Amino acid sequence: MRGASDRAADATPQAEPIAARPSIGLALGGGAARGFAHIGVLRTLVKYGIVPDVIVGTSIGAVVGGCFAAEQLDSLEDWSRKLTVRNILGYLDLNLSGSGLIRGSHLAAALSESLTDKRIEELPVRFAAIATEFNTGHEIWLTRGRLAEALRASYALPGIFPPVKIGGRWLVDGALVNPVPVSAARALDTRLVIGVNLNSDLFGRGTIIANHGSDESDEPTPPSSKPNGILGMFGGERSLRRQFLGREGSPGIPTVMVEAFNVMQDRITRARLAGDPADVMISPRLGGIGMFDFHRATEAIDIGAEATEKAIDQIAEAVRALSPHYGANGNGNGK
Repeated sequence: MRGASDRAADATPQAEPIAARPSIGLALGGGAARGFAHIGVLRTLVKYGIVPDVIVGTSIGAVVGGCFAAEQLDSLEDWSRKLTVRNILGYLDLNLSGSGLIRGSHLAAALSESLTDKRIEELPVRFAAIATEFNTGHEIWLTRGRLAEALRASYALPGIFPPVKIGGRWLVDGALVNPVPVSAARALDTRLVIGVNLNSDLFGRGTIIANHGSDESDEPTPPSSKPNGILGMFGGERSLRRQFLGREGSPGIPTVMVEAFNVMQDRITRARLAGDPADVMISPRLGGIGMFDFHRATEAIDIGAEATEKAIDQIAEAVRALSPHYGANGNGNGK
């Protein structure tokens, strides 16, 4: 496991930043557990002297981007690398009487502990978290106020986490409207936008199956022999946790909800990026990491770093091309 000294070495620029470079915006997309790849992306960008002037994040992208902007990325990385299947259960404060299956108070406490009373407008890096006003569908850019609350709103996946009320609006996950917020990063006075799409490696999605139906291999679903009632159906909190996570051959409640959500998110991402693509897109190969594989943070971080290494030349070329001193003939001297 890498320690703080290793990360400090990573943060030392290995290449001279380009003088008079254009303003750089970083758009960090949603993707649940895959979002830890954003840590590797940011570490690698900083290593090469590419420090964003503006960061806009959706869902887990908002969490990682907000922690970077608040100079708390080390704390987030340390926490993420220590996650195991067992201690992840400790964050599942299940709730059957509210507007989400998880209250989210344990996760909120972990965020608040690191971010204390930091406010977005006071951060050294300009930052925005994307959220959705669920009853109107408005895309909300959270650019001021308490950072921890903004991050909670941005990752409040409907049905899993309850909505968060900020400024009189009830807000949920920003991926409902802007999964990879390139448009927001561009609108916040940036000349060069680098996007990070965590779900581009999910091949085979969105096709049409034109002829399908039941066949003899299908087995009818047997009636339940468990007692009636919600507690009887789940058999108490311990059984509810197992039901929540799923069993072999049967997905859990959040998996069903998130995968359905991902279908919609994938379609929205394609449509929005087709109309307003990033200048450079980083696409980590994360197809092998599940949406709830939070215990695989180290693997996701490494994949994010690897994808960014491959994109560095393209980013550097884009920075040079957009720098004021870059010549019309591309040699950088204006002659």
